[in-house]
Amino acid sequence: MFPGRMTLSPPGPPSGPPEELQELAFIERPIRRSLKTAEEIDQLTVDEDLNDVERAVYLLSVGQEVQRASVISNLPTLVRQNPAETFRRVVPKVREVLNGAGAEIQLAAATSFLTILQDDIILIHTHTYSILKTVLLHLNHRDAVVSSAWLETLLSAINALPKETIKQEVLNPLLYQSQLSHSLQARLAACRILGKASCKFDSLIVKKELLPLARSLCRDVESEVRVCMSRQLESMARAIGVDDTRTELLPELLELAGDEESSVRLAAFDSIISLMEMMDGDDRLHLLVPLVMSACDASSQVDEGVMVSLSFQFGKLCSGLAGSLSEEQKQLLLQKFQVLCLTGLPTEENQMDVSESTLIRCNCCYNLPAMVAFVSAAHFLSDLYPSFSGLCSDPEVSVRRSVAASFHQVVKLLESNVHVVHKELLLLLQDSALEVLDALMNHLDETLEVVLSRGDNLILDNKLPELLSALLSAEHKVGSSLRWRLHEKLLHRYSCLSRLLPGELLHQTFSARIFIILTTNKVLPVQKEAARTFCTFLRYNRKQEQRQEMMERLIQDLAQGRSYWNRLRFLDVCEIATEIFSRKYFNKHFLIPALELVHDPVANVRYKLCQLLPRLRSSLRLPADKLLLQKLDFCVQKFLCREKDKDVVAMIRKTVLELDKLDLSEPFHKRHEWDLLDQKKEKEEMLLLEMEQLERQQNDGKLNADKHMERKRRDSKTSLSSTKSMSVSSSTGSSSSGKEARKAKLSRSRSLSSQPTSSKPVNSDRPLKVKDLSSSSGLGKSTRDDSVRTAHFSLTTQSTSSMPVLIRSKTTSLLDQASVLEQREHRTSTLDHRTGNRDHRNNMMEHRTSSLEEREHRTSTLDHRDHRTSTLGQRSKTMERGSGMKDSQSRKLSINRKSSSFQSERE
Repeated sequence: MFPGRMTLSPPGPPSGPPEELQELAFIERPIRRSLKTAEEIDQLTVDEDLNDVERAVYLLSVGQEVQRASVISNLPTLVRQNPAETFRRVVPKVREVLNGAGAEIQLAAATSFLTILQDDIILIHTHTYSILKTVLLHLNHRDAVVSSAWLETLLSAINALPKETIKQEVLNPLLYQSQLSHSLQARLAACRILGKASCKFDSLIVKKELLPLARSLCRDVESEVRVCMSRQLESMARAIGVDDTRTELLPELLELAGDEESSVRLAAFDSIISLMEMMDGDDRLHLLVPLVMSACDASSQVDEGVMVSLSFQFGKLCSGLAGSLSEEQKQLLLQKFQVLCLTGLPTEENQMDVSESTLIRCNCCYNLPAMVAFVSAAHFLSDLYPSFSGLCSDPEVSVRRSVAASFHQVVKLLESNVHVVHKELLLLLQDSALEVLDALMNHLDETLEVVLSRGDNLILDNKLPELLSALLSAEHKVGSSLRWRLHEKLLHRYSCLSRLLPGELLHQTFSARIFIILTTNKVLPVQKEAARTFCTFLRYNRKQEQRQEMMERLIQDLAQGRSYWNRLRFLDVCEIATEIFSRKYFNKHFLIPALELVHDPVANVRYKLCQLLPRLRSSLRLPADKLLLQKLDFCVQKFLCREKDKDVVAMIRKTVLELDKLDLSEPFHKRHEWDLLDQKKEKEEMLLLEMEQLERQQNDGKLNADKHMERKRRDSKTSLSSTKSMSVSSSTGSSSSGKEARKAKLSRSRSLSSQPTSSKPVNSDRPLKVKDLSSSSGLGKSTRDDSVRTAHFSLTTQSTSSMPVLIRSKTTSLLDQASVLEQREHRTSTLDHRTGNRDHRNNMMEHRTSSLEEREHRTSTLDHRDHRTSTLGQRSKTMERGSGMKDSQSRKLSINRKSSSFQSERE
């Protein structure tokens, strides 16, 4: 089947191009060369029984250079552990090694000695003196870098040395080194040593011994020496005082300010501005103001270095000279600042180096707060706003970053005029460079607090949506980048919005976005900061419905979420909630959902819960939280009995030991300080609830007031029509009832006059007439009642026809009296009618003001009428009873008369 057998080739070297083989061989050579031989390994081996000091001495004696550098770098640690032995045995060896050592060991020794001096490890001046000897020995090293390192060590040693040591060991050699015969490096070191040593001595010594040396260095032939000495004159001026500075140092500085070298002029200019606080008003007016005005007037001839220094010191100059400047000079300084803000831009005629011009504009941004204070907030719009707006829209990112860093100071100084810079705030929030946003976020909470609280309400309401949109767009821009630290900072700053924005607006705009970040962002620090911000929004929200909605989202999307990652985030939220909320609120809303995660199928969630159990238990207090404590103990028991994951088991055992240390029944005065803080949090939460109730009551009161006003309007419209109809009906009813009453009276009088009456029941007729008067004066009676009463009177008069005629005269007199009384009643009724009309008008006015009073007036009127009707009814009943008794008496009299007449006839 197989035609032949396959032949196998013998193994050989790997096939490939020869160039690749050569490269592999080249890589292997350094590896082989880097290996140490047995002899070299023996030389690097140190006995393990040696202590640290003995090992250091051994390596400094026989070790290699790398070992010696390591020992010298570790010298501060040896001094901390055993200073006496180190200075007795190791430091002398270091001094021996430094003789002829290379730059690496020299720099290591200078750095180690500087660390020892700065950390205050040395307690004995003799040790400092030993270091000083080593420093002075190598101060004039030929390498400039090494010499500079030893100089820094010497300047630090001056602070720790006594005055006598400094005078003998440092200042005496300094007189010799400051001479022109010495090197430039030595003279530069002398300048710095003079400035440092002047702070250690009193003014008399400085004036007699150090100041002449400083004058000679100010007149040195090398410009570098003059520059260095000019910068040290500030320290010497503070040492000798104000009076000697005016007479001794200011002339030297003014002379240096006119030096031929620009660097010398710049250094002198900086020193003069630094000494401005030591000058009185006359010195500022006659020395400093002309110097500054000359720099501002001849701006085109000033060097770039002076321009940079002037731009950096401009705010300090304006603040210090504000009381010594005229209005014209102030305007000149302001114009100079406006020119500096445009330095290097395409609109400027004199072009400068890009880096220098950018630095000048950055310095102008740094001085913006001082310039706002210089011109006052009232004149900001006219004097500084164009320059400020130009810096906010500068083409260079560094300039916009600088103005963003000082933006919070500007808005604080503007106070109520903060709405002027609203456009610039939006520009910085919407800037494309994240560096600008980073600088703005450092103090964004302070900026927003001023903008949202001090601005004009009407203007703020119109511009608030734009600001909120810019804040959201800034968060989206930062969130979509890889700058997660900036995103974390931004979320932390946004938490201040809970105190500045209304709860409804905050809930609609920011709460939802923060919750999305909490559930979707993959960076753990960003998620935790989002959880903190969300809990802050939740705590300061005043509406119960919105708080309930936010808690439901936390429970449903995180605690009961499908992803274990979300359940882990809920435990992070619980950990943060213990810091933000009170124990009472936390136990009510967070504790039980957290304990339910004991049943979680993912071990990481259970592990996180075990870590959180001590914090959960510390939020409980007996006996109020007894039931919650039982649930927590049940959770711990379940972990101990049913947990199978080894990491969770190890964590729950560690947690149980921590839980045993907690004492929940501890009295209040023995609790920790954060218990008092918890009490404060609970009071704040109660205050928020009370504020919520007050807001609801105010809203309900407003609604009731609106409804009340609507009812007033409706009732006023209906009352006008009803009062008109009532007035018409009452006038017609009163006129008809008056006519009917008069007719009844006439019929009664006629019936009484036509019938003969007797003389005995005269007194019984008076109440009858009183009844007639009362019935006639009553209002609202019907005609039917009057006809019944007239018929009743006619029957009684017929029954009493046998009365004597003498009673008629009295009857007529009574009728006359009744007519007089009727006239009086008519007059009183007319007056009552007029007063009633007036009262009705008054009632109409009162009805227009208050519908409730109108209703009460109506009810009172109806009650009064019912009362009068009932009174008239009772009077009529009493009159009828009286007339009935009179009829019975008259009948008895007639029967007695008839019987008497019958007996007389029989007799």
